[in-house]
Amino acid sequence: MMGERRVDQAALFYTFSLEDHVPTNHLLRSIDRFVELEGLRAHLAPFYSAMGRPSIDPELLIRMLLVGYCFGIRSERRLCEEVHLNLAYRWFCRLGLEGAVPDHSTFSKNRHGRFRESDLLRQLFDMVLRRCMSEGLVGGEGFAVDASLIKAEANRERSVPGDPGLPPEASSRAIDEYLAVLDDAAFGGATPVTPKFISPVDPAARWTAANKGPAFFAYATNYLIDLEHAVIVDVEASTAVRPAELTAARTMIERVRDRHDLHPDRLAADTAYGSAEMLEWLVNDQGIAPHIPIIDKSGRTDGTFSRADFTYDRAADLYRCPGGKELKQYRRAFRADHPDTPPDDTYRYRASKIDCDACALKPECCPNGPARKVTRSIHEDARDVARDIARTDAYVTSRRERKKVEMLFAHLKRILRLDRLRLRGPYGARDEFLLAATAQNLRKMARLIPLQPAPAPA
Repeated sequence: MMGERRVDQAALFYTFSLEDHVPTNHLLRSIDRFVELEGLRAHLAPFYSAMGRPSIDPELLIRMLLVGYCFGIRSERRLCEEVHLNLAYRWFCRLGLEGAVPDHSTFSKNRHGRFRESDLLRQLFDMVLRRCMSEGLVGGEGFAVDASLIKAEANRERSVPGDPGLPPEASSRAIDEYLAVLDDAAFGGATPVTPKFISPVDPAARWTAANKGPAFFAYATNYLIDLEHAVIVDVEASTAVRPAELTAARTMIERVRDRHDLHPDRLAADTAYGSAEMLEWLVNDQGIAPHIPIIDKSGRTDGTFSRADFTYDRAADLYRCPGGKELKQYRRAFRADHPDTPPDDTYRYRASKIDCDACALKPECCPNGPARKVTRSIHEDARDVARDIARTDAYVTSRRERKKVEMLFAHLKRILRLDRLRLRGPYGARDEFLLAATAQNLRKMARLIPLQPAPAPA
């Protein structure tokens, strides 16, 4: 028998609790345990006036932003709508049923004002990281570093050629931020190369084709992760060029040491971080074992001997060729003020022409030259350390574990939907990367630390 809808008089009183209507297995319930914002309120206190009308609670704004980044809600206007309608979001934001959701413009005003002035989002990231450490999710023995390109909110159609630069009349907040970081090693000072195109709406974004496809404007998000549970221990925004990524890696390693007393024994990375200067810094300045493939262009493909076929005698500072002859830097004494370090950071070891002329191996060694020459970087000792590590089983393990950082980038772009930035300028990129990394760490804790069921009533 088909029933019919009965329209009764509405009840005069309702008993409704948000707590009862949020599922026990909801992600926000697991995350809520690790969000402790009391310290952030004290951190923000000096940036609020003691007079005037009370502002919107900054804890509400932070909780709403965490909801947005945890669930891939990219628009702040849509985020306000979702928080208004979704009971779980209201519960997490402590709004209740009748709490007013702030206007979307409030986020922009606070972001460009007191949030950046107080470095609030960095403090929030550090707070979550410290909770990860206290829960035993950060081992601190092995780290991995990598960078990934994120498209900027800029397009080719509105760009200008890089050589003339920006038009004199151009003016915006993003341009002011670009001018502020012109000498920053992670942005303007990263490379002297002029980009092919510059975007007037976001000039700090770099025109790049590093993804082997159509070129686009982008920033690079740099992650430093702990290899035990793939917890992000630091994140840094940089321009999308290789030198900036190396600078960001150094900055992150030094920052986690100073802020959190984390100093890894080994660092895993791809070949992009295998430059001689980077290996020298890791081995001799930081005491970190580089589990990194080195950038080595000494191998030959014409069938002649490569540098690996020559043996270096460290005590005598010379090479010995396969024929047993010596290659030396100098064969006569120089004046006392002769520089010890070459201007290009490369030593050159040369064989004697008399030895090469009489050698039966000359066709396999230097068929087109009078004598053989071998070069050696001033950082070759650090490169040798990396070569020795590459022969160990621990190196094989690090190469496998390094893929965890690539999985985090895939999660960032596919699940959190941060494949394109919404904010412009280097500070906007930094804010988005910090919030996304904070959300990833919160989701990591929620997954690894099960929520204990509430005790049954007696």
